[in-house]
Amino acid sequence: MIHSSYIELDFKALKKNIHYLKKEIGDKVKFVSVIKGNAYGHGIQDYIPLAEACGISYFAVSDAYEAEIANSVLSPKSELMIMGMIDNEELEWVIEKEISFFVFDLDRLEAAIQIAKILKKKAKIQLEIETGMNRTGFENDELETSIELIQRNSVYLFLEGICTHYAGAESIANYVRVNEQYDNFIRITKNINNMNLHAKYNHTASSASALLYPHTRMDLVRIGIAQYGFWPTNETKMYKLYDGEVKMLRDPLKQILQWKTKIMSTKTVKPAKFISYGNSFLTTKTTKIATIPIGYFHGFRRSLSNNGFVLINGRKAPVIGMVTMNMFIVDVSLIPNAKKGDEVVLIGKQGKNKISVASFSELTNFVNYELLSRLPAEIPRVIINR
Repeated sequence: MIHSSYIELDFKALKKNIHYLKKEIGDKVKFVSVIKGNAYGHGIQDYIPLAEACGISYFAVSDAYEAEIANSVLSPKSELMIMGMIDNEELEWVIEKEISFFVFDLDRLEAAIQIAKILKKKAKIQLEIETGMNRTGFENDELETSIELIQRNSVYLFLEGICTHYAGAESIANYVRVNEQYDNFIRITKNINNMNLHAKYNHTASSASALLYPHTRMDLVRIGIAQYGFWPTNETKMYKLYDGEVKMLRDPLKQILQWKTKIMSTKTVKPAKFISYGNSFLTTKTTKIATIPIGYFHGFRRSLSNNGFVLINGRKAPVIGMVTMNMFIVDVSLIPNAKKGDEVVLIGKQGKNKISVASFSELTNFVNYELLSRLPAEIPRVIINR
């Protein structure tokens, strides 16, 4: 093992997740796989072929950098969408590769038109409109100008989509706001259509809104966290699995990611000795310890010092002492057969015990999204159950 740890991706679990999600959204709705944040930590280059093998042919990234990575492994039949950052200088490559992209200000729209003219090739645009999130999207005063530009330059533009994004569909606290955004979107798109401008897709829904608000699915849904086996929030999970009575006996979403390493060394420490840096942990008895070659550099947070645990030989081993840059210590006194080279599970299942991303996140004060996207891209991804 050249690297100090590796991440397993379970193909069978992914296949089940996508099957469930496709069944939920229906056959007539286009499934777009959101792979921003290095495919939520799963690895863009590793994940795309797996998703394509499950029948996915449209992917969405955050920026031009991610688009370049995705494009390097994308099959010829698959499509790509950029939802966020693109410098105007990068638009030539994006248009040349027939990648669709969000336009949410006049500067990008005008630049796209000029570059499309030079290339003599249509730019595939996604017109993002402001409906109430107040982040990106055309406001009413600029929307009319953008529509006129699109109509006047229709020979250089293809309106792939009209879209918006909901401000927190995963929480019931945002119920009124989400539905107001939906109403705004319907009203605005109706006005756009009345101006004789129509898109191939109208789309607003992410994982949470697609699962909780069926009316938001429209022509296309942008599924992110759910495809990887995670509910956007516990609220979402409870709504789908339990609503006054049990709807499903088993969770239909399966975590596809496991993070593993090996014991680097073991030793026995006498009582009344401090472990590792500083004096945060003092042994009270003879203690067998194992050194794990992972630290905060690898995404194992410093906040897990004297707080986290790992799985070794199917049993929990608590973290003792400070998590350092490249290693940490666990107490294996209750795992007497633990030895150098034994598998260590940081996230995942071993025997009857499990460390879920959710439980790991709670210990680190992270949400699933943040923890997953912080897993370093350098960690090798290994495919299992293909």
